[in-house]
Amino acid sequence: MLPRTTRVAALDGSGRASLVERAVPELAEGHVLVAVRASMFSPGSELGRAKRLRTAPDPAQPLRPFGYSNAGTVAAAGARVSRFTAGDRVACMGAGMALHADYAVVPQNLCTPIPAGVPFDHAASVHLAATALNAIRRTAPQFGENGIVAGLGIVGQFCCQLFQASGCHSMGMDPLPGRREIALAAGAEGGVDPATDNVTAAANRFSGGFGIDFGVIAFGGDATGAFRQIYAALRERPDAHHTGRIVIVGGAQVTHGFGASLGNVDVRSAARTGPGYHDSQWEAGRDYPPVLVEWSTQRNLAESLRAMLDGRLRVEPLITHRFALDRVADAADLLIEQPGGAVGVVLQP
Repeated sequence: MLPRTTRVAALDGSGRASLVERAVPELAEGHVLVAVRASMFSPGSELGRAKRLRTAPDPAQPLRPFGYSNAGTVAAAGARVSRFTAGDRVACMGAGMALHADYAVVPQNLCTPIPAGVPFDHAASVHLAATALNAIRRTAPQFGENGIVAGLGIVGQFCCQLFQASGCHSMGMDPLPGRREIALAAGAEGGVDPATDNVTAAANRFSGGFGIDFGVIAFGGDATGAFRQIYAALRERPDAHHTGRIVIVGGAQVTHGFGASLGNVDVRSAARTGPGYHDSQWEAGRDYPPVLVEWSTQRNLAESLRAMLDGRLRVEPLITHRFALDRVADAADLLIEQPGGAVGVVLQP
């Protein structure tokens, strides 16, 4: 018998998390009902608003369920679901769908099979991993290049690992020493503190004097300082123009001049997990012609889990805490109030 209600994590107008009971959403065509076994926080995207509400509460705001990356088993499949049957292990994504909850209803194309050997708590990071993978594709790394990743939250950590897997040399940049230590333990070759270190000098040593080829900004808010530090570390031509690529995957705002002020630097945006996400017809099962869209969100999800299985993407070093679902308030408080002490936080119903 399918459940009628589910416990769901929700945020209130004061930025506090709690567990509420809600009706299980209708199992629409092209959707699956997932019994959640683990979900992972995204401290920036999910809790950024909660941080602001703690300093400027909005009592009129209703409780808002949250979460967008989880994993579990299919409890039931809706009409026109062709990819999954009950009992399948799946990793799921999607804001407002892949919730921190006991049960979640998710479109089939925002789910992907979990390979045997990948545990639920690792697969629960799939949305964040696919976001990083899409950013790597936008960066277009070449074997042997040197790169800086600014912001070592989960997406930034995955970017460092994927650059290493692509044959590049990655240096993580974050003011929190714990996050730099995790990046180094997970495979990054260097770390720099943007608040106290001379980033250009550190990057020159790191690159053996060649300069940095690309940078990724993987955090939200004002990123002008990080942008300028990365720009200064990029390779400089004899005409004093810098060259390289800077990809912005976080919800950042940057103020910088263009033309001669920027040199021949490509500035690129990496949107979400790739094509398909937020196209409701695609999410429910329609696909794009592969000849036109080679790397859809669905393919990026599958490749992320394959990289976990192969050991090219290491999730365990990023998981700093595991909580039961009914301790969601403690988990959110930890990430908001002690960001230096937590990175990957998993909830397990």
